[in-house]
Parts: sequence; structure tokens; C-alpha cells
Amino acid sequence: MDGAGRLTRSVRSVGPQADLKAAAIGAVVLLRERLGRRARVPAKPTIDREPPNRLVRLVERYLPNRLGVTLTVLMLLGSAGLGIVKGGHVDEFMVAVSDTRNALANSAGFRITEVAINGRKQLSQDEVLAIGGVNGRSSLLFLDAATLRDKLKANPWIADATILKLYPGQLQIDIVERTAFALWQQDGRLSVISEDGAVLEPYVSRRFVTLPLVVGKGADVRARDFLALLDRYPQVRSVTKAAILVGERRWNLRLKDGLDIRLPENDVGNALAMLSKLDKEDKLFSRDIVAIDMRLPDRLTVQLSEDAAKAREELFKDKKTKKKAGDSA
Repeated sequence: MDGAGRLTRSVRSVGPQADLKAAAIGAVVLLRERLGRRARVPAKPTIDREPPNRLVRLVERYLPNRLGVTLTVLMLLGSAGLGIVKGGHVDEFMVAVSDTRNALANSAGFRITEVAINGRKQLSQDEVLAIGGVNGRSSLLFLDAATLRDKLKANPWIADATILKLYPGQLQIDIVERTAFALWQQDGRLSVISEDGAVLEPYVSRRFVTLPLVVGKGADVRARDFLALLDRYPQVRSVTKAAILVGERRWNLRLKDGLDIRLPENDVGNALAMLSKLDKEDKLFSRDIVAIDMRLPDRLTVQLSEDAAKAREELFKDKKTKKKAGDSA
């Protein structure tokens, strides 16, 4: 007891209680802070901006929401197309597109599995298909018959063509070929031509060696009529090596033995008839002559060879000498 008659409290009894109370209070405070921190949602930052002008408001209001994406895609496609054109890759691009669609059609069962080509004589089947652009990647579904026909007719050997598509995979091509008619020589170049004068191909194959030869500018388109006239006189035609058109006006004949015959511009038929008659009766083409000029209507001029001319000159000299000797006697 203290002096006032009160009981003294033990310090040891008060300390632990205070510590427990303080710990409880601290735990409650920490729990409240943690719960409050979880409950709080951070506010989104706001961006202050000026209100859009009238044009922007109209665009945002009336234009579709995805127009910007569409325009961007179109710009990219346009840039790619411009690059293809500028880079000179248009043909390659078109071939790639064509091969892609043909591959899809072939996978669907429209592959060309059978080809029949009728009427060909000079051209092979592979040549006809190559001319028309038909290959192993082509599909019957996307084969344009009109385009194929135009490609075939562009070849000088093919006068006409008919295309028939038989689904799912059969292609029939009927062609009309031109006939090799003559050999035409101009400026040192030799070509095979048809009756209408179309150049079929350069002369490289010996299978055309027996064709008649015409020479000169314009001879290709006038050969048919002249050779038809010449055929009426087999005596002349059989010994003719070449028909030469001079100045696009008249013809000369070069015979196989080198004899040149200059025909008139008009009345060629009568001139050929006269030549045929003279050869039959007088063996004209077998004489020692180098040229016959028939350009004048009232006469025929013969040019002798050098040997024949010398022999003729010597003959005249002998005749003169004998004549003088006879006169002196």
C-alpha cells in the first residue's frame, strides 16, 4: 500500500495489455488501407482537345465507318499496279493471273485432255497448238475460241480456222491451209508464197525446190495470173527457170540454159505463142543465142553469143573475100 492507503499496481501487469491493444489498432488500420486501395479504380486520364471543325464533323457523320480502311487498300492496290506497269511486268502479271485461274478450272475437271486437229498438211499438231497458245496449263473453261481463231488466222499458212469446245475436256480445231504456190525472190531474199501472194515462210526447206520462181518487186501478187498464162504454152514453160517482173510492168523469162527472153508489156499471149511456134519449127531455144527481144510489136530481135557472133563475122568476111576474088577474076 502507498502512503495514502491505496494499493500499488504492478508495472508488469499494465504493459502487456497496452501492447496488445496497440497491435490490434495497427492491424485494423493496415486492413482498412489495403481494402481501400483495392476498391479505388484509377481514373482515366482525360485529353483536352479542341472541338473539330465543321468539315471534320461532316466527314465523321456521313462517311461510312470503314471507308478509311477501304481507301487505304485501294491506294495500296493502285501503288502495286503502278509498280507493275512502270516495271514492265504487265505481261508476266497477266500470265500469272491466267495460269492461276486455269489451275483452278483444271482442278475442277476442265483440263484439256484430248485435242483433234483436222486439215493440217504443212503444219504439225504441236505447231498449231503453239500458234494458238494452247499448252498443258490451258483449261477448256477459260479458253476463248474467238481469240484462238484469230491467233491461228494470223499465221500465213492458215487461211481459216474453226474452233469447237466439247466439255469437259475435248478441243477440236479445223483449219484450212494455204498451198505453197511459188518461190519469190526480192533483194536477195527467197520466200515461199501462196497463190494470193502471201509470204508463207523463208525458203529453207528443199521440199519446195520444184516450185516456179518469180523475181522482182510486185511479182508475188502478179505471179498467179502470169504463170497461169505461161501454163498454156508448155513448150515455153518446160524450159523456163524464172519469170522476172521488170519495173512492175512487164515480164522477162530466164530459160534453164541462160537464154533471156524480153516479153512485151502488152499482148503477152501472142508473144508466147510465137516463141512456142519458133521453137517447134526452127529449134529457136537450141540456137547459139543469149537473148531474144520481143518488146517491139512488129519485129523479133535475136542477140547471138560471142562465139556465134565471131563465127558469123568470120562467115561474112569469107563471103566478102570470095566475092572480091570473083570480081577480080
